[in-house]
Amino acid sequence: MMKLLWLFLLVMPCSFRQAESFDIIDTTAELIKKGDIHELAKYFSSTVELNILGEENVCSNTQAEMLLVDFFKQRQPKSIKILHRISSNTNYRFGVFLLATNNGTYRISIALKNIDNQFVVNDFRIEIEKVK
Repeated sequence: MMKLLWLFLLVMPCSFRQAESFDIIDTTAELIKKGDIHELAKYFSSTVELNILGEENVCSNTQAEMLLVDFFKQRQPKSIKILHRISSNTNYRFGVFLLATNNGTYRISIALKNIDNQFVVNDFRIEIEKVK
């Protein structure tokens, strides 16, 4: 019995560390880099404020997925860099990425809110990166 207790105490901190190591900003950046919009859409809220190159829409998660699939069909991702992240608030996450594609460089920002202990994307913006 004592061995089981020790085993539990050794394994328990590892499972907490695994949960802490999951970062939704890193996950969304990786999915965008892969161009895997179908997987990314699993993190969309029921409605998403979507702004693609100045065209603003508030649409369902399915519509947002279709619009982003169209965007990425024309632009194959090459690399992504996380420029900024906010993760200090327990109910809000925000990330800004620089995405290089075969058709130019884009600045992407995403905002996520915590709904029922899960972060969901409620705002997704894509702009042409302005070269300084």
